[in-house]
Amino acid sequence: MSGIARIDEKSVIKAYARWAPVYDFSFGPVADAGRKRAIEIINKRQGSLLEVGVGTGVALPRYQPHLTVTGIDLSPDMLRIARERVREKRLTNIAGIYEMDASSLTFEDGSFDTVVAMYVMTVVPDPVKVLNELERVCAPGGEVLIVNHFAQDHGIRGWVESFMAPAARALGWHPDFRAEVITDITTLELVETVKLKPFGLFTMLRFRKAEADAETAPGEAVPVA
Repeated sequence: MSGIARIDEKSVIKAYARWAPVYDFSFGPVADAGRKRAIEIINKRQGSLLEVGVGTGVALPRYQPHLTVTGIDLSPDMLRIARERVREKRLTNIAGIYEMDASSLTFEDGSFDTVVAMYVMTVVPDPVKVLNELERVCAPGGEVLIVNHFAQDHGIRGWVESFMAPAARALGWHPDFRAEVITDITTLELVETVKLKPFGLFTMLRFRKAEADAETAPGEAVPVA
């Protein structure tokens, strides 16, 4: 993570405590195109889904009912809104909404058929650890989808990202985060890269985990209080 301004867990929690009341009306709409694209892919899949960084739960009503969905987030303020959304929408396919550190998931290996992290990798203190956890809890033959902003080196956008990097702690994110930080270290197969609206500001990376040997079976998710 050389060259990336360091943020910590407390900074993330404080930032999202400020964002929680207005997230659905501010950043939410800007990120909606990327969220919609990922959900379209996820809804064609089967089985269990883990959404890492579930936030206010804005995606939860959009998942098809044949999926069993678990959501985790570090922010208790965001999670309060997510749980209320589940109640209001009477979502029956939600297995659980948990406060949990994405870099240390308390699920067994291979617990989920699909794992998605939308707009998460730039707001965690250690994205490499998070990616390793996403890969670990994904079942063999499963998919990991990451939707995120990734920095570029050139043009006005590149200059702005470099300029903003020292303020990462206050912002609660890494504006200078590059895709190579994760794509260069994972053993997952990158099967699709899609530039997303608006203006290609966000990118979806779609990974697939190799099939297990015949004698290897995926684990089961461990409920967390």
